[in-house]
Amino acid sequence: MKKSLLLGTAGIAVAFAMLAFGLAGNPGTAHAQDASQPAATAAGNLDKKQVEKIVREYLLDNPELLLEMQGALEARQKEEQRVASLEVIKQSKDELFNSPFDGIVGNPDGKTTIVEFYDYNCGYCKRAQADMHALTKANPDLRFVLKEFPILGPDSQKAHVVSMAFRKLMPEKYGEFHDKLLGGEGRAGEEHAIKVALELGADEAKLREAMKDPAIGEAFNRTYELANKLQISGTPSYVVGNEVVFGALGQEVLAEKIAAAAACQADSTC
Repeated sequence: MKKSLLLGTAGIAVAFAMLAFGLAGNPGTAHAQDASQPAATAAGNLDKKQVEKIVREYLLDNPELLLEMQGALEARQKEEQRVASLEVIKQSKDELFNSPFDGIVGNPDGKTTIVEFYDYNCGYCKRAQADMHALTKANPDLRFVLKEFPILGPDSQKAHVVSMAFRKLMPEKYGEFHDKLLGGEGRAGEEHAIKVALELGADEAKLREAMKDPAIGEAFNRTYELANKLQISGTPSYVVGNEVVFGALGQEVLAEKIAAAAACQADSTC
């Protein structure tokens, strides 16, 4: 926020400086002015120090302009990001909503889908776990896609490798595995993930063999690429309908987004 504010301040200063120097640097323009325009003529005689003084005094006298400019900049950036994300979602719909490497909880055949990018060592993801359960329980038509996005170090990557191998071997117990590993104490890594998998009945030899599948690494790379296109750099992040939602915003906010996505889906013009 502070960095953006400084950039906004610099932008305003540059704008004023360009205006003043544009007048000062073009004597022909000043000479062409009518006598009824003394301000423009005077501006033609300003030097660099005078321009800097004017800009500084104006900003000090009108500090609220910085907030106004900052708000306008943030609104523009948000809209640009929304439009860019919308195009990515349209182009990558199958990869987002129907990847064979993603786990699914809730109704596998639900008409409304929400995708969560998560990391097993993300504290916010752990707190958002209850939101997922509440949402799927409240909405029997909700399909909740879990997109494995290990970004919090080697331990996370190894835990997610086990997760993807387990899901391939025992998809019917994937939801239970996900809950136990994400909701467990301490940091999730390979050893912890394998322990959870074995507790749920996985064969260790088959599990370790499945962990060697090169398709797992390829799936991670595709997820990283997709996240980059969507400007997702943290967890949890969600894709609901045609919108990207960043952060653990809570059950109520997600429920509103899901309802909006369902209404949009029902409206052929949306």
